Amino acid sequence: MHWAETYIGLPWSATGEGPGSFHCWAFVCWVQERHFGRALPVIANPEDLLGIARDFRDHPERKRWIQVDAPAEGDCVLIRQARYPIHVGVWLDVDGGGVLHCAQEAGVAFQGVTALAANGWRIEGYYRFTGEN
Repeated sequence: MHWAETYIGLPWSATGEGPGSFHCWAFVCWVQERHFGRALPVIANPEDLLGIARDFRDHPERKRWIQVDAPAEGDCVLIRQARYPIHVGVWLDVDGGGVLHCAQEAGVAFQGVTALAANGWRIEGYYRFTGEN
């Protein structure tokens, strides 16, 4: 059993106050800290979609992550439904690879790239932690 299975089905929450419920960024922070040893700042307000995009683009923590062409286990995945990236998840190398994420409609789910696309999501980019400033 993969550790991610324990999160599948947990509910989405506007407050993002895990471990019982999350918004997308709070969930990514939770997973990164507990399973990959990376403490990330909670910067996103799920009520402000453009603010999420700006925070992700402009926050100093972003300098410690580089965009990569091919994802690996634990990479962050920036996702969009329209013009701006407004959602984030974590790449897992299980079942051919996919994104573990927490969406308002479904809670925590694991979806491959094809399933994401079928639900209207497009991957904007994969980001790998470098640990450097």
